[in-house]
Formats: sequence, structure tokens, C-alpha cells
Amino acid sequence: MSRARTLIRTYAGVVFILVWGLSPFYWMLVTALRNKDYTFDTTPWPTHVTLENFRDALATDKGNDFLGAIGNSLIIGLSTTALSVLVGVFAAYALTRLNFRGRGFVTGIVLAASMFPGIALVTPLFQLFGDLGWIGTYQALIVPNISFALPLTIYTLMSFFNQLPWELEEAARVDGATRGQAFRLVLLPLAAPALFTTAILAFIASWNEFMLAKQLSNLSTEPVTVAIARFSGPSSFEFPYASIMAAGSLVTIPLVIMVLVFQRRIVAGLTAGGVKA
Repeated sequence: MSRARTLIRTYAGVVFILVWGLSPFYWMLVTALRNKDYTFDTTPWPTHVTLENFRDALATDKGNDFLGAIGNSLIIGLSTTALSVLVGVFAAYALTRLNFRGRGFVTGIVLAASMFPGIALVTPLFQLFGDLGWIGTYQALIVPNISFALPLTIYTLMSFFNQLPWELEEAARVDGATRGQAFRLVLLPLAAPALFTTAILAFIASWNEFMLAKQLSNLSTEPVTVAIARFSGPSSFEFPYASIMAAGSLVTIPLVIMVLVFQRRIVAGLTAGGVKA
């Protein structure tokens, strides 16, 4: 009987979390599929279904360039992900497998960087990039995103490298491999789940970033988050709620599908350092 109660509580908790987490996304999708004249209808399922809101979101006649913004987000997200993973994997290896003076201090600096509030960086970055002439460029959006994604990448990969037994690397060194060859041919393939996880998380974080992008981008480089916030309606007296919901759905659905498809790899990478071999 106690086992049945435990299962009931467990499944009830899972259902509650799912409803709590997916309700906003569900309501956004319902509103996006509803005729704009019924935007504020409180019926909890789709009514007056239409695709007009999606057409409005993709249209360019009102000054919106949603497809261009998606391209900008892809450029920023993929660049941030590639550079974060490339730098993070070498940094994580050095901090876990090499003994050097100040290793603990460097690790603390990485942790401090991950805890620093992003809002405090807006004004200094705007001033710095303004002096460099970077405002409205891709590098002004990629560099700050790397600074936010890199600590997560380093710590995720550090936990994985800590799990790997030293014997693997030592055996490769005994067989004549250099330290670089042992890392590239032995450790790096084993770290694929963690690399995959950090790449997905870095991409999602970059894709969703709004605060810095709002200040550092212009019409030609703005990502989807800024483009959606700038959506305009047919007149200055009408706010395009339905079109914004449609655009939000187009941006969110690919991320949801990606997480559902690769959830096993994500969980495997996040829990890789949880058990010591």
C-alpha cells in the first residue's frame, strides 16, 4: 500500500511539473492559432482557428523581418556554441588533468564569472563596444554570449573529465602517444555525450538571450528575441498580440523538438560526473 502511495505521489508531482512548465507554451500556441478578433477569448482550447497570425509574423510589409532575425539568431547561436565548446573543452581538460600553480584560483574565477549578474554588464559593454565601433555587429552579440556560456561549458566538461580514470590516459602515454594525442584520440571521443550536452545548452542560452542583444544590435543584426519585442501592428493603436504569439511559437517549437529528440544525451551529459568510476 505504501508503495502505491509513493507511486501516486511521484506521478502526481510529475504531472504537476509538466502542467506548470508547459501551460504557458500551450496557451501561446492556442492564441497563435486563434483569430485575432478573439485574442482575449478564455476558452482553454483552440477556437476560431486560423493561420493568419503566422502569415503576419512572417510578413515584411509592416517593417518586420522575422526570417532575417532567425538567420541572425542562427549565426549568433552557432558561433557562440562552437567557440564555447572549443575553448571550454581545452580549459576543462587543463583544470582537471593538469597540475599547475593557481589552478584553484582559475577555477574560482570561472565560477565567479558564471555568477556575475548580466544586467551589470550592459552599460560597460555598450561603452566598450561603442568605442570599438562594434555596436550593431555580430561580434558585439557573440562575445558576451560566449562569456555567459563558457563557464557552463567548462563546469559540465570538468565533471565529466573528473569521472574518467587516469589509467586511460596513462595507457595511451605508455603506448607512445603524446599528451595531445591521448586527449584527442582517447579522452575526446569518450567526452562526446558531455560535449553534445554543453553544445545544446549553450545554443539554447544564446538563442534566448534578449537583454544585451536589445542594446547591442541594430535592424540588420537583431536576433529573434529582439525582433519579436519590436513587432508592430497595422496601426499604432493596435498591439499585435496574436502575431507575437505566432512568432514565439515558431521560435520555441524547434527548441522543444530538439530537447525531446536529444533528451537522453542531455541527461547523460549532465549526470556524467555524478558517479565516480
